[in-house]
Amino acid sequence: MEETRREPVYITGHRNPDTDSIVAAIAYAALKNALGERQYRAARLGPVSDETHMILERFGFEEPLLLYNVRTQVRDLAYDTPPAIHKGVTLSHAWEIFKNDRVAELPVTNEDGTLYGMLSAGDVANFDIRSIDNPRIEDIPVFNLLSALEARVLNEEDATRDTVSGTVRIALPQTRKGLLPLDEDTVLLVGDQEQVIRDALEGGAACVILCQAEYPEALRSVHSGTLILSTPYDAYKAARLIYHSAQVGRVCRRGEDLVVFHLEDYLDDVREKVLQSRYRSYPIVDAAGKVAGTLSRAHLLRPRRKQVVLVDHNELSQSVPGLEQAQILEIIDHHRLADVQTGNPIYFRNEPVGSTATIIATMYQEKGLMPSEKLAGLICAAILSDTVIFKSPTCTARDVSMAQRMARIAGISAEELGREIFSVSASDSHPPKEVLLTDFKEFHIGGHSLGISQVTCLDSEKMLQKKAEFLGEMERIREGNRYDMMLLMITDVLREGTLLLSVGDSQILEQAFGVRVRENECFLKGVVSRKKQIVPSLSLLWG
Repeated sequence: MEETRREPVYITGHRNPDTDSIVAAIAYAALKNALGERQYRAARLGPVSDETHMILERFGFEEPLLLYNVRTQVRDLAYDTPPAIHKGVTLSHAWEIFKNDRVAELPVTNEDGTLYGMLSAGDVANFDIRSIDNPRIEDIPVFNLLSALEARVLNEEDATRDTVSGTVRIALPQTRKGLLPLDEDTVLLVGDQEQVIRDALEGGAACVILCQAEYPEALRSVHSGTLILSTPYDAYKAARLIYHSAQVGRVCRRGEDLVVFHLEDYLDDVREKVLQSRYRSYPIVDAAGKVAGTLSRAHLLRPRRKQVVLVDHNELSQSVPGLEQAQILEIIDHHRLADVQTGNPIYFRNEPVGSTATIIATMYQEKGLMPSEKLAGLICAAILSDTVIFKSPTCTARDVSMAQRMARIAGISAEELGREIFSVSASDSHPPKEVLLTDFKEFHIGGHSLGISQVTCLDSEKMLQKKAEFLGEMERIREGNRYDMMLLMITDVLREGTLLLSVGDSQILEQAFGVRVRENECFLKGVVSRKKQIVPSLSLLWG
């Protein structure tokens, strides 16, 4: 049974992905595919952090696919895939395809399958009409003539030419000799006309085509370089079919007359080009220039959209670019409800736990599928990372219980894994800007906008050695994005709090958290969560 083509469903976390976001995508894709759906693919919206890279490497997983956007592309459309014909085939063969397959246009290809041109039924008709004013053929391969006329060669020994050129003439019964110029520039169609045939052979005609007639016995001993063919068609039909023996490459639209689209082209750009042109059909090529299909205006009316599942976020500014053009199938999250909108009802699962990985692990349990040892270790690491080894106020008993269960399945110690995770410092080998953008989120609260970066470590004092560089880069980011404030949370696992660096109005922080900000710096004891402590406090102040 032929298998239906399945489009991928991308499961992706937020921009500047953290470990929970990456692992949630990997684990949920594995769950969906294990249950038989198979087309789900884990994706990411940015580079992974050193912490995430270490965890993936430790448990033997590759980084998910990097997804730049989910805008609708030509490859997402239900475009046509008509036959693609070689530029050397005959017009008669192309015409049969037009009649039988009822297609508007046919792609014409080179030997390697790359696009050469486009052929329409109108191109063939125009060629036919032009042949009335100029009844001539040029360098038509003998193979083509034989095919179009369903003919056979009668003088194989004498006729060595492989192509035929000349003016096409039909010899009618005549009373006057010499009425027809029978020279080497003539392609002659005759019936039972022995004398005309003899004159053509003596005149050195390029080709003589016997139409529903036998070759005269008296001429069989005459040797001539003239190509002699026999066709079952009458002279009128044969005369038309001669022109249909021309190669499609000579008739098709090509070069500057072509508007070509690529599979990776975006629908918005395609629409603009289609509006500016007049063609019924447009060729589509792949990255190698090979023909993939054809596109018409009808395909643009109801395009298929990319399908996505969002994990660990439900906010448009944190999601994949082009989300408004995609179809959201599900959202699995543990954050506040934000501004992502859908056209249809979807499966939405939002639970007040410390990690999206906890929700995914619960879904494994609900489906009766135990994760493998490696996957269980990966899920455990994500829970530990997002709950800061259970010290975050977002952490719940479910997070602790599920992390311990995953650790037992993986045969590891959750505590040791947690210390290993936070021993990886993002500042040791990366410039300040990269550290700031590794786990960065943008928020809009009560008419105010701000950016918040977070780095979790075991030694915040070591991070402070680059304070001046951090503050300089933070100010550039704030001005570039017109934020009211830019914050860097240096969350110290051992001190169980956050060293907060800020640029902007420091009085806001003093009012929100009841602390003194000195030299753009303050320490918030017990504060480790961006979403449950920093953002809510600012929201209360700003309304």
